[in-house]
Amino acid sequence: MSLKRQIIVTSLLLVAVILLFGITDIDLWVQNLFYNYDTHKWILDWHAQPYKFIFYDGVKKLLILIALLFLLTLIFFWKKPFLQGYKRGMLILILSAIFVPAIVSGLKKETNMPCPKDEIQYGGLYPRTAVWDSYSKEFTLKHKRTKCWPAGHASGGFALFSLFFLFKKRRNKFIGLGIGFVTGWSMGLYKMLIGDHFFSHTVITMILAWLIILIIAKSVYSIKSLKL
Repeated sequence: MSLKRQIIVTSLLLVAVILLFGITDIDLWVQNLFYNYDTHKWILDWHAQPYKFIFYDGVKKLLILIALLFLLTLIFFWKKPFLQGYKRGMLILILSAIFVPAIVSGLKKETNMPCPKDEIQYGGLYPRTAVWDSYSKEFTLKHKRTKCWPAGHASGGFALFSLFFLFKKRRNKFIGLGIGFVTGWSMGLYKMLIGDHFFSHTVITMILAWLIILIIAKSVYSIKSLKL
């Protein structure tokens, strides 16, 4: 499938998934598995270690380090023979590491969607809502905007889907996708266990990340003037 067709299919899938989660209670059904209504606590506490270090602080630093290493490699070894067949893939990976989290974080600031722990059924103040809904003027005057949709933390992990464009062999390409899938969902599941995100937040981030990466890849491959 061409990149153009993949972009179209992924865009349609993203819209369909947003609608599905917006009109169903799938999120509540999944999230209830992680919440104890008797103790009013989530399975995992936000401050619990070593989970916070492994799945939050540590993995974020590791992903930044990986992107930085690729950037430095591209800069300092630009003309080296061993790098010639991987320049476009490395550029796609670096741009994905920048733009996937940046775009997802930008959306979070605009959508005003609450985290599970902020919703009424889990002891919060915000009523359940879909992304296309809006709160009343009275409610918005009393409560600050929330920033919980889509899942920003997991976006860094899903940016590793871009490894698909770095590798040459078909087997290695799918290993790259697997690395992004496991990393993104490890980060996303952790945030679900502490009440920071619904299942849909991570699913939508995953699809959106792939869409952004496809657009980046198409843009990089279309620039023929670059000596890559």
